[in-house]
Amino acid sequence: MKLQNQCRLYADLTWIWPIISPPEDYIAETEQLCQALQEYAQIEVKTLLNLGCGGGHNDYTLKKHFEVTGVDLSESMLALARRLNPEVTYLPGDMRNVQLEKMFDAVVIADAITYMLTEDDLRAAFATAFIHLKPGGVFFTFAEITRESLPQNNTEYSVHTRDGIEITFIENVFDPDPTDTTYQITFVYVIRREGQSEVTVNADRYIGGIFSLETWLRHLKGVGFKVNQIALKGYDFPTFICRKPVVF
Repeated sequence: MKLQNQCRLYADLTWIWPIISPPEDYIAETEQLCQALQEYAQIEVKTLLNLGCGGGHNDYTLKKHFEVTGVDLSESMLALARRLNPEVTYLPGDMRNVQLEKMFDAVVIADAITYMLTEDDLRAAFATAFIHLKPGGVFFTFAEITRESLPQNNTEYSVHTRDGIEITFIENVFDPDPTDTTYQITFVYVIRREGQSEVTVNADRYIGGIFSLETWLRHLKGVGFKVNQIALKGYDFPTFICRKPVVF
C-alpha cells in the first residue's frame, strides 16, 4: 500500500510550528544567507521572493535586509507568517506554477523544495524562480537529502517548551523503494500541557522528493542558471547560489 501525505503540520497542527521550530532558531543561518545573496548577485539585492515560505520564520530575518514577498500553498501557515511578519507581503500559490507578474533581485526556496516529488516538479520550481528573477539576480536553494545521502530509517527527537506547552518531536526518515523519486517522513508529536496529566500523541506523514546531486545540477543548469555550489555554516548538505545571466 502506498502511503499518502497527511500534512497536518500545514492544517490542524500548524499552531505547534512556532514551538517546535521557533523563528529565533533561524537567525544565524539566515544572516549568512543574506550575506551570500549580496556577494553572488551582479545587482544590488533589495527585493526577495520566498517560494514555499511556510510560517515565515526565515522571513523574520530576511525582512531586515530586503523587501520580502512570500508564497505558500498552506493558508494556515500564511496566517502564522502574517502575524509574525506584518511588513511582508504574503500570497497563496504553488511554487511550480505561480505567476506574480513581477521580478525580484533574489529568490529563495528553502526546505519546501522537499515536496517536489518528481523531476518535472523540481524543474518547474526552478523555472518559477528563474522567471521571477531579474538578470544578474540570484536564486538560493539546497538539497537537504539526496539519493546519495539519505539516512535510511533514521529517527531523531527533540523537546521544546513554550507558554506552558511541552512538545516532544520525533522524526523518522525511511525510503521503501530506492528505485523511485520519493521517500517517507513520519512525525510524532507528544504534547503535554502544564497542570494537566493528559498527554496528546499526534502522528503526521509526508512524502518527500529525493534526487541525485547530478539531477539537481542538471535541472538548475537546464532552466538557465549559472550554478555555484557553496558552503554555509549550518547547512550540512549541498547548497546552491545560482545567478541568472545578464543578457546584453
